[in-house]
Amino acid sequence: MTSVYLEAQAVACERDWRLLFEGLDLSLSAGTMLQVSGPNGSGKTSLLRLLAGLMQPTAGEVLLNGKALSAQQGELGGNLVWIGHAAGIKGLLTAEENLAWLCALHRPAEREAIWQALAAVGLRGFEDVPCHTLSAGQQRRVALARLYLDAPPLWILDEPFTALDKQGVAQLEAHLATHCEQGGIIVMTTHHTLVTKPAGYRELDLGRAAA
Repeated sequence: MTSVYLEAQAVACERDWRLLFEGLDLSLSAGTMLQVSGPNGSGKTSLLRLLAGLMQPTAGEVLLNGKALSAQQGELGGNLVWIGHAAGIKGLLTAEENLAWLCALHRPAEREAIWQALAAVGLRGFEDVPCHTLSAGQQRRVALARLYLDAPPLWILDEPFTALDKQGVAQLEAHLATHCEQGGIIVMTTHHTLVTKPAGYRELDLGRAAA
């Protein structure tokens, strides 16, 4: 990993013919947690999608490990984890099947590792339960279990605390902070006020960067 792992250079984003932000520069290295804030419509989710390679900027460029994001689309799954505002879970599949399917796209995981990840998020005993029978909070935990597997260093998370109870929130906060303290990088949006923050915590207010 280079000293700067994720970089945005003069990035602009336009949605529905409206310029959300422009001239945005970011430079994120190991140990950084960047919380993106701002009012509704300021482009928080759009920025995360740009950094995850799910959208292309209107102007500027995003670099991952020194290489243009647009030139490594086929490798992104091995270099970052994206968890959107929706859980992204297939209801007809079990918790285990969902994780096995997601991991198989880039980093296949053994069954034992999947079971351990589900246990880590409080879902021991739910491994073979179809996800459509789970509560919204439990489905969110299935999605977040990916963060307890052999995950890439960069995590891009859109409202990861959605639908979690108090215990789940505290556990996730601690896990995210530990990831950064161990050299990982996190970019996320959240309306939740963080209690546990790593030393590399930073905040970006898109309201101030909006055009």
